[in-house]
Amino acid sequence: MIGIIDYGMGNLYSVSKALERMNYDYFISSSPDELAKAEGLILPGVGSFKDAMGILHEKGLVGFIKESVAKGTPLLGICLGMQLLFEESEENGLTQGFGFLQGRITKIPGVAANGETYKVPHMGWNDLELKNPSPLLKDIEGGHVYFVHSYFAETDSENVIASSIYDVEVPAVVGKSNVFGTQFHPEKSSELGLKILQNYAVIVEKKVTI
Repeated sequence: MIGIIDYGMGNLYSVSKALERMNYDYFISSSPDELAKAEGLILPGVGSFKDAMGILHEKGLVGFIKESVAKGTPLLGICLGMQLLFEESEENGLTQGFGFLQGRITKIPGVAANGETYKVPHMGWNDLELKNPSPLLKDIEGGHVYFVHSYFAETDSENVIASSIYDVEVPAVVGKSNVFGTQFHPEKSSELGLKILQNYAVIVEKKVTI
């Protein structure tokens, strides 16, 4: 059973509908006591890093999520939820994240090395280039996924499972041990995205780690 964490800033409908489509058992909750019954957790997110961490603290979910990960519960962060996995973000002032992965969330520059400007946010389909093996991308050799974001993770290459290029190299899939994250929206990324969610369900079932 997968628990989707509801803290008021996640795209719960599309994530839950994707799991329903694949006949995976899930529930949505903001209660640490209820979420503790889940075998795996999904942390979705849309909006501001600072606001998200504030709400998670208010709801008592920060301590719960850290304890769950320490116990070995698989965690998948999606979009902003992925960014929250890192140490800190500079969005709207420096804010501390969960710190499961080393690195900082920083704004996409919007200006190339040659001085030309380009659109931010990074919105739309982009190629996925595999960097390191992971059970999250089992039987996936690349393809296109759907992004909507203005900030990206600056992190060590060992944490990057796959990346995409949007002038800068954007860590698109990250992970370490039982913590995983996608900067893009797998639930909006057609069959490839559904395969990633399917792989995560297998990770939850079999307690697979990187």
